[in-house]
Amino acid sequence: MNTQHEGERVRGWLTGRLPSAWFEGEPEVSIDRDEILVVGTIPAPQQDGEVSAAARSAAEEGRIKQFREDTREKRIEIARELEHATRKKVAWGVQAGGTRTVFTSLSAPVMTRLRQPERQVLDTLVDAGVARSRSDALGWCVKLVAQHSESWLAELRDAMAKVEDVRRAGPDATAATES
Repeated sequence: MNTQHEGERVRGWLTGRLPSAWFEGEPEVSIDRDEILVVGTIPAPQQDGEVSAAARSAAEEGRIKQFREDTREKRIEIARELEHATRKKVAWGVQAGGTRTVFTSLSAPVMTRLRQPERQVLDTLVDAGVARSRSDALGWCVKLVAQHSESWLAELRDAMAKVEDVRRAGPDATAATES
């Protein structure tokens, strides 16, 4: 099943399964090979008068913590059902005002082989205190590339989805439906 089709099925399933009072609008759903991340928006706390950024942030963090505690059992139940159906881990997150928190997200190991110049980049980040380890430094590099290349990556994902659509419409697709 391609990622776009899988995403549509998961979003549809969640639309039917999530309590309607949980989120404002549809939750954001991100899917990769290992995990499904569901991030919903909840109302930011109302605060009277002018408040500092620190007070606003603390109130949003408190609202998110309250949501996490209030919905824990139901989120676990829904996650187990979705994990059983998709064979992927499910992580949850919430956005309240300007504060976004992802609860327990999967950290998947990725093996790579790097030559000395690439290892030296990672070691420089570790030596400078930007990262605690080569693993953290590599994660930092990936985030930086994603941040500066988001439009290009989005274009690439769209192109891959089109290739998958063409592949599905190919001659093998008709033979499979005729059987």
